Amino acid sequence: MGDTDSDVKKLRGLLENVERVLHGKREAVTLAIVGLLAEGHVLLEDVPGTGKTTLARALARSLDCRFRRIQFTNDLLPSDVLGVSVWSSDRSEFVFRPGPIFGNVILADELNRTTPRSQSALLECMQERSVSLDGETRVLPRPFFVIATQNPMEFEGTYPLPESQLDRFLLSVRIGYPGRDVEREILRSRLGEDPIDSLAAVMSVDELLVAIDAVKEVTVDDSLLEYVLDFTQATRESELFLLGASPRAALGWVRAARAMALLAGRTWCTPDDFKRLVVPVLAHRTLPASASDEGLSACSDPALEELAGTIPIPA
Repeated sequence: MGDTDSDVKKLRGLLENVERVLHGKREAVTLAIVGLLAEGHVLLEDVPGTGKTTLARALARSLDCRFRRIQFTNDLLPSDVLGVSVWSSDRSEFVFRPGPIFGNVILADELNRTTPRSQSALLECMQERSVSLDGETRVLPRPFFVIATQNPMEFEGTYPLPESQLDRFLLSVRIGYPGRDVEREILRSRLGEDPIDSLAAVMSVDELLVAIDAVKEVTVDDSLLEYVLDFTQATRESELFLLGASPRAALGWVRAARAMALLAGRTWCTPDDFKRLVVPVLAHRTLPASASDEGLSACSDPALEELAGTIPIPA
């Protein structure tokens, strides 16, 4: 397991580097790195000021790769994200100018503040990792990782993300408010310069790609695959849900569990890898029965936790 040991050491160094500026939120940092390793995308959902953008920026600064930040607003156009062809008088032809989506780590800040038209600009990028414009398809660089932030739906000036958009995110992560002791540490750390400015890259693109490829070598027992099938099927049949998990959710759950195992230093998955990811993988992809009364404010977490207690997991 020599190569894996090296991968794990670098990944833990990445986690610790990000934690230098996001105090007391190891689970959120871990899930963001799992999404990165699984070649998925991560949606950070929480009220403003809890560290969503800080997590994304710290992760990008810790990687020696191309970072692009897109601030989504209600007047943003798809061309502001994807790029546009402009006339070149020197060449007497249209020349494509890539948009900020052509990077390795993309921070889509406040994604639900832009209109559905601009939100949809990310659909092909996130699924096919390509951009189709002017009759030509341009492949995005690898790795390609979108980490988006979203404010609660009850806030002014927000547009709900459609189910097709939400399903493109491998994980949804809530950071939450810090405890008093952690918040005191945050206040002290910000008395001088922003600690993010002092973060150095601890992992190169090549090293990250090696770790991503190592995830594909992590083994998953057939009994755990059956558990995933039982669980996702139950969300489609249970009275607890109006909308169940898709096959893409099942595939993503397995990918995320393999990444979680590698981050823990293993080349095989355990039941705990899957149990730990139930809510992050499925909460944004399912709609609880309570949504008929509560609307957009309905949360799938309680229904998922209740369902998890009824489905036996392999020993």
